[in-house]
Amino acid sequence: MDVRNGNKTERENPAIYQSQLVTLEHLEKFKDELLTRIRNLLESSSAAPAKKWLKSIDVRKLLGISPGTLQNLRVNGTLPFTKMGGVLYYDHEDIQRVMNSNKKMQLTP
Repeated sequence: MDVRNGNKTERENPAIYQSQLVTLEHLEKFKDELLTRIRNLLESSSAAPAKKWLKSIDVRKLLGISPGTLQNLRVNGTLPFTKMGGVLYYDHEDIQRVMNSNKKMQLTP
């Protein structure tokens, strides 16, 4: 877009012209590169949590629970926490451990 008058022109991106063709080979290569990048992002994000210590609001969103349920998990000792300066923090690994220890399998008759 030409910034001076707001009209779209070919100067917006001089590397792209109407006469250029995109072949099936180009699309296949682009798809492969895109899928590789997405896989790498997913692998790196699932390998480790973004934060080791989560605040209560983050834990509630992660688990989809209410403030009362989170309080019950603290009070009955199910979910360990650390309190610093009036803020409660939960270790992401502890949350994973609690979730894994409460996994149930449904037996079919």
